[in-house]
Amino acid sequence: MKSYKVALIKGDGIGPEQVEATLPVLQAVTEGLGVNLEILEVEAGDGCAAKRGVPLPEETVETIKASNVCLKGPVGETAADVIVRLRLMFDLYVNLRPAKAYPRVPCLRPDIDMVIVRENTEDLYKGFEYTTPDGEVAVALRVISRKASRRIAEYAFKLAEGRRRKVVAVHKANVMKTTCGLFAEECRKTAEKHPNVEFREMYVDAAAMNLIKRPHEFDVIVIPNMFGDILSDEAAQLVGGLGMAPGANIGDRFALFEPIHGSAPHLTGQQRANPLSMILSAGLMFKWLGERWEDERCLLASKLVEEAVVETLKEGVVTPDLGGNFKTMDVGRTVAGKVLKAAEEGGKA
Repeated sequence: MKSYKVALIKGDGIGPEQVEATLPVLQAVTEGLGVNLEILEVEAGDGCAAKRGVPLPEETVETIKASNVCLKGPVGETAADVIVRLRLMFDLYVNLRPAKAYPRVPCLRPDIDMVIVRENTEDLYKGFEYTTPDGEVAVALRVISRKASRRIAEYAFKLAEGRRRKVVAVHKANVMKTTCGLFAEECRKTAEKHPNVEFREMYVDAAAMNLIKRPHEFDVIVIPNMFGDILSDEAAQLVGGLGMAPGANIGDRFALFEPIHGSAPHLTGQQRANPLSMILSAGLMFKWLGERWEDERCLLASKLVEEAVVETLKEGVVTPDLGGNFKTMDVGRTVAGKVLKAAEEGGKA
């Protein structure tokens, strides 16, 4: 029976509280389904930088390399030095950001269920920025390649084939004719290979409007890096806020899972942070593990985690951001209890 090494980064601000609330869920999966997880805690982020002088020590990187997967809490001011570096280092070219309406959560519409597939390795986030010698002009170099555009489009179409078979490519090719033009061209070429998937294109400003006007019509959105970063936060707000927003960074051989939000330092230590973004990220982790290693236990774990979150929401066990008065740890323990109970009952939530 396979054992999985999980590199765990607690992060900064509310990160450690979210992680602590998620650990009982992981334990419930181990106890209930026999998924053996070896948790390897590693340091990264602001606290690590203050303590050790660097936000991402080499021993952390080496431990992650020796792991099967990484689970990460939000990081503060050093986020770019941690997550952007890890994305590039492990070629985690897919940034997966679901936005889904859940029961008893304030949502724009109850039928929202979309996934934003964001290219994760290039665009302006390459960090190629320059200032002229006189300091009067700053320049950023936008990098969009055919390879990266092609592979993110292929991932989006394959994902859509298992969903509602609709892909929208979002770009701004009417203005950025070369960079966005190349991205759009590769999306069109990929669409031709997937004739069973409905394909259309949308300029990013129109997409921002339609996310509010007709969010239920979106299924899979494929999008360049920076636009995806912005629109995924907008999409999260449609379904209850960033506390309900899990995320995944996926490559061909490795993946890292994390909430899409920041560390919210103003909430640190108050047990008010919503842990569901972290718990749902763990659910995505189990799904990826199950698919990569053809492990039915992990696939079932992913299903039971999401169903336990749904039942927890229905019972009103929620943190203040969702109108409740429960603590972060209360929510985590409730979800864990439901996962364990469902596992003991044969996988029926």
